[in-house]
Amino acid sequence: MIKKVAATAPDGTDSAKIPRLERGKARVAALKAAGAAVFAERGYDAATMTEIAAQASASIGSLYQFFPTKELLARAIHEELLNGMTDMLEQLVTEGESHAGSDLIDLLFARLSDFLARNPAFSTLAQRSDVDPARKLATRAAMRLQIGRLLSRASTPLTPQRADSLAILILELMKMVVGLGRTDGPKVRDAVLDELRAMLFRHLQME
Repeated sequence: MIKKVAATAPDGTDSAKIPRLERGKARVAALKAAGAAVFAERGYDAATMTEIAAQASASIGSLYQFFPTKELLARAIHEELLNGMTDMLEQLVTEGESHAGSDLIDLLFARLSDFLARNPAFSTLAQRSDVDPARKLATRAAMRLQIGRLLSRASTPLTPQRADSLAILILELMKMVVGLGRTDGPKVRDAVLDELRAMLFRHLQME
């Protein structure tokens, strides 16, 4: 049975506070880092705001001041991680012209593996049940476009239709890999990721 999360903080507020001063920004960064660590270790449903505040060496009141609910904190961390993944893909698009399609597949999965290893909370937060469906669709569409651009800009480019088809396939594989990180652990996830990378790599090399 999934534990229900309170919709609001004790003071009844339901939106995150955006800090303006550097001190406040540093505090929010520390709270996010603590939240990511607790979510990765305990899982989203089991994690509590009390544990997160303790991890950050902050008072529970300070945590609720900036993030009135656990959902808002998880959303803020997840958005930040998604931006990091988007930046990683954009960097690959920039580099794409100097690599063949098969090399780009290899690089994409290698960097995805590194990203997931550095951000263990990502798998947990991506699998939570309260992710906004519209946000999910928008993120998927943006990443599909990025991966399609990446493959179409290779030194031996794929056709736009083929690049888009492969982008859809890669997104589905990435979704599966992220899920494995939560259910089976990072070792299984990384082993499957390596196999998928090798399969796609060989597939493009054979053409």
